[in-house]
Amino acid sequence: MATRKQNKAATEAAATPGHVKDMKLAREGRNRIEWADRNMPVLRAIRARFAKEKPLKKLRIAACLHVTTETANLMRTLQAGGAEVFLCGSNPLSTQDDVAAALVAHYGIPTFAIKGEDHKTYYSHIVSCIEASPNITMDDGCDLVTVMHTKMTKYLKSVFAGTEETSTGVTRLRAMAADKKLKFPVIAINDADTKHLFDNRYGTGQSTLDGVLRATNMLVAGSTVVIAGYGWCGRGLAARAKGMGATVMVTEVDPLRALEAQMDGYISCSMEEAAPKGDLFITVTGNKSVIRKEHFAAMKDGAIVCNSGHFNVELDIPSLERMAVSKRQARAFVDEYRLKGGKRVYLLGEGRLINLASAEGHPAMVMDMSFANQALSVEYLTKKAKTLKNDVYVVPKVIDKEVARLKLKSMGIEIDTLTPEQIKYLASWSEGT
Repeated sequence: MATRKQNKAATEAAATPGHVKDMKLAREGRNRIEWADRNMPVLRAIRARFAKEKPLKKLRIAACLHVTTETANLMRTLQAGGAEVFLCGSNPLSTQDDVAAALVAHYGIPTFAIKGEDHKTYYSHIVSCIEASPNITMDDGCDLVTVMHTKMTKYLKSVFAGTEETSTGVTRLRAMAADKKLKFPVIAINDADTKHLFDNRYGTGQSTLDGVLRATNMLVAGSTVVIAGYGWCGRGLAARAKGMGATVMVTEVDPLRALEAQMDGYISCSMEEAAPKGDLFITVTGNKSVIRKEHFAAMKDGAIVCNSGHFNVELDIPSLERMAVSKRQARAFVDEYRLKGGKRVYLLGEGRLINLASAEGHPAMVMDMSFANQALSVEYLTKKAKTLKNDVYVVPKVIDKEVARLKLKSMGIEIDTLTPEQIKYLASWSEGT
């Protein structure tokens, strides 16, 4: 016989709109959400405060994010603050179906996301969130904001601000702002130090290789790993690959980053030079056509290619498709392309984010900081949005430092503070050698 709690959950699930793969996965999803919550103490502390103060009361938030256990805990935090939250996936392959089901069944959060959904379904889910007439948008890649600005402009009147999680989305938003097309202020979460120094570097570095290993079971030690891009994601990925015993080659278009990679102990070179030498190629640039036809043609037999940038356009997959004489699925998340002459190139996760396609994405402990920035930035926007122009803003330093302070506190770490003498010295100019 069903318990009262189970009956209540069933009633809420029936009343909560959404489009998920299988509601029977909800219990497993809730267990994993709760497990992730154990490693998100900063967000948990914010949730406890939000539950008391209700700073987001009566707000409607449309979020287009990767539907993972960590995202679920962010949604719970916004909900605790009084917001009505609507969630859709920001990548067709990144959704964790059990998490999506749990959000609907156990937390009453309308969720529209199915792992492996086609292009049409992906955008229909974004439309479902926009139709909620949100006051705040929360994006990861700028797809939701773009649809709202191009095809669903009537819903712009209800929005007063937004946030953007990733570098790719921030780039798109800054282009919109430069063209005077952006209709509300957006905070670039990615630009927070407590986001890109940790999430991008340590999160991407670990989770990308996790995705590669789950998809291929390859041995990294002794292999040559080619990393396209040496931003914070590329830096973290290079360090993890080197730590596992790989020879690391880095390709860049920025001379400063290329020089930095060389000084950090990696081989800086062009993709043309790296193509015939690499065993594993990973793109993390945020740009398109980084690995092209001529690079695929130069690769050795059995080369593995994947992407950990936001969109699958970093790899010129249409050219690879045209070059192939045959294609087959070698194993889950691995497609084998056989080229003329018999050479094989293996594409992982359809060229989409491999850390989320075949693995679970970043560890909860690092997403704790990124999503704490999201929650606190939304709270900030409820108070300050009217004073902001339609532009892209960095996370206020007071929020960035508060997230770092809370994270250190959760780790049991105490640091020094400036003495009055030191404060006076830093503010003076007369004292020299």
